[in-house]
Amino acid sequence: MNLLKRMAAFLVVALVLGTAGCNKSPSDATITDRVKSAISKAPELKGTKVSVSTTEKVVHLGGTVKSRAERAMLIAVARKVEGVKSVKTDLVVAPQQNAGIKPAQKPKPAVEARVKQEQRAQVRATPPGAGAPPER
Repeated sequence: MNLLKRMAAFLVVALVLGTAGCNKSPSDATITDRVKSAISKAPELKGTKVSVSTTEKVVHLGGTVKSRAERAMLIAVARKVEGVKSVKTDLVVAPQQNAGIKPAQKPKPAVEARVKQEQRAQVRATPPGAGAPPER
């Protein structure tokens, strides 16, 4: 009977200690590693470079992304990681650049003045009524 009580007590202590180890929540460093791993495994996010840090189970994402959709995917992936309480972002969507089209350059003041003079001269040289439709 004494042996049975000892075995029961040992079993209860072993179960308590075993479950205490299972309930341990992941550290911030572990969460950061898991989020980085999840981002690199997502096929839609291949090649995405963002900074990931975790403080008190709150994940912080920072950097530049290509689109709003990519930003939303990053947030969703981070939220799904075990141990994440919330996600904060400083993700900036990069402006879209049109391939091959250069932005218009502002003309120089000297060129602008010459164009205005030419326009005035053309207006003076146009005979009156030249722009009006003929009468029927």
